[in-house]
Amino acid sequence: MLYRENGQFKASYRTDQQIFPILQDRIAIAALLVLAFVIVPLVASPYLLTAILIPFVILSLAAMGLNILVGYCGQISLGHGAFMAVGAYTAYNFHVRIEGMPLLASLLLGGIASTVVGVLFGVPSLRIKGLYLAVATLAAQFFVDWACLRLAWVTNGSSSGSVSVAGLNVLGLPIESPVQRYLFATLVLAVFALLAKNLVRGAIGREWMAIRDMDVAAAVIGIRPVYAKLTAFAVSSFIVGVAGGLWGFVHLGSWEPAAFNIDRSFQLLFMVIIGGLGSIMGSFFGAAFIVVLPIVLDGLPYWFGIPIDTATASHLTFMIFGALIVFFLIVEPHGIARLWSTAKEKLRLWPFPH
Repeated sequence: MLYRENGQFKASYRTDQQIFPILQDRIAIAALLVLAFVIVPLVASPYLLTAILIPFVILSLAAMGLNILVGYCGQISLGHGAFMAVGAYTAYNFHVRIEGMPLLASLLLGGIASTVVGVLFGVPSLRIKGLYLAVATLAAQFFVDWACLRLAWVTNGSSSGSVSVAGLNVLGLPIESPVQRYLFATLVLAVFALLAKNLVRGAIGREWMAIRDMDVAAAVIGIRPVYAKLTAFAVSSFIVGVAGGLWGFVHLGSWEPAAFNIDRSFQLLFMVIIGGLGSIMGSFFGAAFIVVLPIVLDGLPYWFGIPIDTATASHLTFMIFGALIVFFLIVEPHGIARLWSTAKEKLRLWPFPH
């Protein structure tokens, strides 16, 4: 009875097209924003912010970008770790080579560079699809890894590929403490989540979903596959590039190409699949599953006083984690977001289902 829509009438097109048309959803989102921006910074420890919350926020942003491409447009990509690297290293070069370059401008320019690279490697999607496209995007991963290690200009002369940044600030406000870095990353995530939600609800989002469902039928009704696929690659790469800049600047501080290797690409793909394809909320669920669950599994033996050595605990964590992934894919192949949607539908009818 707490999630009923009764009495919530729409008297204009504007109210009918709201992102959250149900009052309870708007209240829940407002409460979530208060929790994220007010309560968490006040009560969370520096370890919780640095080791869990900041990685969760940034990887949620990266998973959201990949979800636009894979979940909404149906184009498989295994190279988004490379696009994160392009965003991080481009932002680094703008930040250190141009005196007084604002942090936000560096991150956005990193996203633009990632967009260019993403569109370039997205061109094969006009002729191939499925696993063939996945292999084509995988080429981006190896090419960017090579460029970061072999081109001295990319790393500002660092032979190992390792770079670092310090003294970050936004509009004169320092971004140094864990709380400041968390708030900045969360604000960027909130802005991009709002933009992504509006994009997928609009005309371009409907074009992406039409291409995903049946590209031949979409072309017949007037949708241009070239435009739809390349815009999906562009938007996805831009968001992932900004996430890569945040990962390097805000989370790591100093990094090397291994921070954006192929494991990162697979990690993002797992987040999208487990969280839910074609769901903005699913990106958050997938990031929480991938980031938080291994830490919880690592700590379980010590919390319950089970005598176990570190190596065995680590192997058990990988085994349980993999088994849970398989379990979720079997029980709910549409991801955790589908379970969330089902629960909301049941709440609308509870306690009088019919």
